[in-house]
Amino acid sequence: MTALDTEATFAQLVEPLRGELTAHCYRMMGSVHDAEDLVQETYLRAWRAFHGFEQRSSVRTWMYRIATNTCLTALEGRSRRPMPTGLGQPASDPNGALDNRPEVGWLEPLPDAVVWGKPTDDPADQVVSRESVRLAFVAALQHLTPLQRAVLILRDVLAWPAAQVAEALDVSVAAANSALQRARAHVETMVPEEDQLVDDHARELLDGYVAAFEHYDVDRIVELLTADATWEMPPYAGWYEGASAIGTLIRNNCPAQRAGDMRLVATAANGQPAFGMYMRDLDGVHRAFQLQVVSLRDGQVSHVAAFFDVSLFDAFGLPREFPADHS
Repeated sequence: MTALDTEATFAQLVEPLRGELTAHCYRMMGSVHDAEDLVQETYLRAWRAFHGFEQRSSVRTWMYRIATNTCLTALEGRSRRPMPTGLGQPASDPNGALDNRPEVGWLEPLPDAVVWGKPTDDPADQVVSRESVRLAFVAALQHLTPLQRAVLILRDVLAWPAAQVAEALDVSVAAANSALQRARAHVETMVPEEDQLVDDHARELLDGYVAAFEHYDVDRIVELLTADATWEMPPYAGWYEGASAIGTLIRNNCPAQRAGDMRLVATAANGQPAFGMYMRDLDGVHRAFQLQVVSLRDGQVSHVAAFFDVSLFDAFGLPREFPADHS
């Protein structure tokens, strides 16, 4: 086999795995940018080792093993990527000052298009389940040690047997099982109940949510939230609990003053509804302001993560200025 044939065979085997490996590295790292870089590193390592791959395991298993260890190496000496709710502090006063912490490496949302390419009508056709990349689940993973994170993902997301996990991570089966037990106990306390499917009723709710913002109708926004809804917005360290408190937060801090100041463009992140929000500037142009990832429960909005890092608009393929064809 020539070098070109080998390269073509390698690409044919591993290229279909890119989306799911990106999801895997994202769960480990909490950053879509880091995940894409580490998938590239995984492919480089796999290519260098391809001549010695004897197919004792499937290509998928082999690639996941390389990806996991690539992530573990990258995590050495790194801090976890939190969300504000994971900092261990109580809910903030919506009448208080905002605490901006740009120096923190915050958790990032994952564009659905990076994993699935395009929406699919049948969840059974998806190699990566939407539940496995939910923002709350990935946020919970960030509280685990790197080893616990890897073991939980390999066992509970990918359904690998304990012996296979132990071999991949070069630990004993007992150590892998112990890490899994501790990881499960921690994650179970941190992941809230959410509606998993976006049906016609949920779409109607989301349409109303968009309309409430675009009309700057704070009372209506509050009505659409669950009584115990939470709102957080990296890089601000505070988080807010309760529909009324969230309404107060918006009234006190949102730059919008009237209907039309905010425009929202629908997208999807972490298998959830998401919106790029644009705020009207002094020159009348609507510019990228925040990216919201929305969780639903029992027909209302239960959680909003509003990310103020406008570079995320690039990752989601959203323009920095409100597109004219949405006017």
